[in-house]
Amino acid sequence: MVNIILTNLRPRLHRPRVLGRALRVLRELGRHGLHRMHSGAMDGNGKNGDGKHGSGPNRPREGRNLAVDDVSGVARPAGPLTLAIDIGGTRLKGGTLAETGAMVAGPVRVDTPHPATPTAVVDALVTLVEPLRPFDRISVGFPGVVRHGMVITAPNLGTPAWQGSRLAAELSKRLGKPVRLLNDASVQGLGVVAGRGLECVITLGTGMGFALFQDGRLLPHLELSQHPARKGKTYDEYIGAAALREVGRQRWNRRVQRAIAQIETLVTYDTLYIGGGNAKAISFETPRNVQIVSNQAGITGGIRLWDKLLDEAFAEPGPPVTETLERP
Repeated sequence: MVNIILTNLRPRLHRPRVLGRALRVLRELGRHGLHRMHSGAMDGNGKNGDGKHGSGPNRPREGRNLAVDDVSGVARPAGPLTLAIDIGGTRLKGGTLAETGAMVAGPVRVDTPHPATPTAVVDALVTLVEPLRPFDRISVGFPGVVRHGMVITAPNLGTPAWQGSRLAAELSKRLGKPVRLLNDASVQGLGVVAGRGLECVITLGTGMGFALFQDGRLLPHLELSQHPARKGKTYDEYIGAAALREVGRQRWNRRVQRAIAQIETLVTYDTLYIGGGNAKAISFETPRNVQIVSNQAGITGGIRLWDKLLDEAFAEPGPPVTETLERP
């Protein structure tokens, strides 16, 4: 590993700044081995999120396959690095993912600014992700309806200013990398679905997110959170964060059980995944085909936005198709 780093940096080692960075990288590698270069955060036992130790024969591929960033001179996993951003009504989160999907920097988080105007949120994100460099491309999960990089609705950000906002283009301009923008529940789903049958994802946070997948393919977005759930309340109002605070955990859990039953009747899913920050407040025993998943998937699912299967979803829209009727 030392030889790889020195070989890549040798033409520039006469520059004090580059030499200093190289020495810092080598010192860090010597102190911690390679575990800081792969699989994200370790637990208290020195294990990664897969339950494997950060060193030894079972370490992830990026621990053995490093490159040196041309700009910073810092060792980094080979292949494209994806900055994944999760925009929520309560918090903004981010992390940098290797090509394998392992988190190599972050996660970092900050409270969502209020009022959560487009300018305020973008400014906060630019500051938030600075420690996560380097990255080559950006994935963003957004709490609302988005199409072709543009925000259509943002019900949980508290301002109509988002309507028509070209968020993907603005972030690309500010951060200098290509951006793909998708509904946040869809991103969470991409991080957890097994790719078998009809799979449904709901997220419990400021509001309720919703996404559907058929054999691993993302289906058209439905904003179920804005649909009536019970007694004139939408799902957002019925089981969102405000409802949890208002009625308490016990009543809120009963509401979530009713919501699950209604969604099962509507969708007839094979598997339901429940994520989001408030999923941890669920205290009832879930049915066999219902799984509570890590909220981290809202970040780690970001790597999937760059799958070739989704290229068509992010392609620029073509000209409208018009039909010409021939007159007899």
